[in-house]
Order: sequence, then structure tokens, then C-alpha cells
Amino acid sequence: MTSAPRAARSAVLAAAIPLLLAAASLTGCSNLSFERTSETSGTFHSTGMAFTIFSIDLPKGAQLIARENASDANLANMEVTNTTVFPYLGPFDWILDIISLRWAKVEGTWGYAPRP
Repeated sequence: MTSAPRAARSAVLAAAIPLLLAAASLTGCSNLSFERTSETSGTFHSTGMAFTIFSIDLPKGAQLIARENASDANLANMEVTNTTVFPYLGPFDWILDIISLRWAKVEGTWGYAPRP
């Protein structure tokens, strides 16, 4: 009699494991680009994507991925001027903590602008 529940659990696990592996493979995507405005300064655009399930961001929060990606470039005097997180539902953002993909963009400047 116990073989039927075991078979059902095995079937559920067999279906859940590929879905979790597929979701994990989507995590941690990031992009970084720089544009010079002078010899010693410019702008940067960094993006990050993370998978969220039960309030756990994998591998980290999307905004943290984007910020760390820009920071790893080790450019002098980096200043973030704009951040965007999508999707953002305001007070209903807890709904996205159940399961979601989050995308974040961080923009800013780096270097020392020439004097006018």
C-alpha cells in the first residue's frame, strides 16, 4: 500500500527537478557597458537578473548583481545616478516574492570630468 504514495512522490520530484534546474540556469545574468565622454570620464550601464522563489533571490538580488558588476570594473569615482527594478508592484511587491524573475538596471558616471 505504501508503494502508490512513493510512486506519486517520485513522479512529482522527477517533474520538479528539471524545472528547478532550468530556473537556476536562468539566474545571475548580467551585462555591463561603458561609454567615454572624455579621456578620464564617462557613463556606465549595468543590468542584472535574478530568480526569486519564496523570498530567496538566486544567486543574489538583481539590483545587487547589477551594482556589483559595475563595481568590479574598478573605475575611479563611480557614482550611481539612476536605478530601476522591474517588475515593481509597490505595496504588492510581496506577490513577486513567491516566484518571479527580477531585472535591474543601474546607470551612472565614472571618472573625473574636465573643468569647463
